[in-house]
Amino acid sequence: MNEGRTRILLTNDDGIDSVGFRALYDGLSRVADVVAVAPRNDRSSVGRTMSHEVPVEEHELGYAIEGTPADCTVAGLEVLCPDVDLVVAGCNKGANIGAYTLGRSGTVSAAVEAAFFEVPAMAVSLYIPVSDDWEELATEPEDFREPVEIATFLAEHAIDAGVFEHADYLNVNAPYNTAEQSDVDSEGGTDDRLPVEITRPSRLYDMTAERNGDSIRLRDRIWERMADGTLPEPEGTDRHAVMNGRVSVSPLSAPHTTERQGTLAEVLEAYGSAV
Repeated sequence: MNEGRTRILLTNDDGIDSVGFRALYDGLSRVADVVAVAPRNDRSSVGRTMSHEVPVEEHELGYAIEGTPADCTVAGLEVLCPDVDLVVAGCNKGANIGAYTLGRSGTVSAAVEAAFFEVPAMAVSLYIPVSDDWEELATEPEDFREPVEIATFLAEHAIDAGVFEHADYLNVNAPYNTAEQSDVDSEGGTDDRLPVEITRPSRLYDMTAERNGDSIRLRDRIWERMADGTLPEPEGTDRHAVMNGRVSVSPLSAPHTTERQGTLAEVLEAYGSAV
């Protein structure tokens, strides 16, 4: 590794050979020494699921793990590249926004796992509104330009600026930007970057369940309502930002934060005196 450059462990949940992962690897490599420790295959939406033992093999970008994103963080920080300065997870195809989705996301979970090692981390995702042609979008590295640019900038500046003295990890979500890719300049920057907003995770929830004979269909209506503009998100939330064409950056702490709760103390006092 080069003296003085930030050292990054890069992981994801879409798999080490995904387009978004390679785009972020190349972008971060402009400013840092990057080692990939990522799942061999797609392990999306597995949360912080852990394995007892995971096969590992060398890959042109680093290491491919037959395991989950959380496995990759632990394996990387404990064995494969323990001297890194930052863990970055992504770039995920599909947003990871809203408080209830954070625990489900493998991308975010890899960043959360790093927090318990006291290593700064970022989760990076690309928001694409749901549509019939969703699978046909974001299939080229340049399609991930927006999240790659903000992630690269933060990787270069956030640690020295003291950002991680006040947050365990950053959850970054950028809207899919359809601006002409020819606007990318020779230094990798652009003259049409989207505005950035510091946000908080939305608390809105719209999961439904419907019984159909011997099965129950679970449906998350949030994404459809975001796409058609019927979700009443308040300003300042991660969803409101991306729905309005802005990059969302949420500074977060690893779960679970506790607060002194007087009412709970009274209830437990009553429990202790009950006969």
